[in-house]
Amino acid sequence: MLPRSGDVLHVTRAASVQFLKPIMFRVIRVLDWPTYDGWMWLDGYELNAAGDAVSRRSIYVQAEGLRQLRVAAQPRQRTVPVRPRRPVVRTPARVG
Repeated sequence: MLPRSGDVLHVTRAASVQFLKPIMFRVIRVLDWPTYDGWMWLDGYELNAAGDAVSRRSIYVQAEGLRQLRVAAQPRQRTVPVRPRRPVVRTPARVG
């Protein structure tokens, strides 16, 4: 599973031994730093039980150990039709 920006993950010991106490983590981005196969760096916010951001962190985890809690919302499609702009009528400016 490759997380996307906005995903909320449950990060446990299955993702990395540093997470003896599981955390909730909202992903800002997946960093493209070099890693071992199956591992990745994530940049984001650690969340408290209410879902509020507590601290910003970069974590090094195994992709297979992550559990997705909430998926990032898909961008909404535009519902208002886009009309072409009308050309502006330009007249000479009077000087003097």
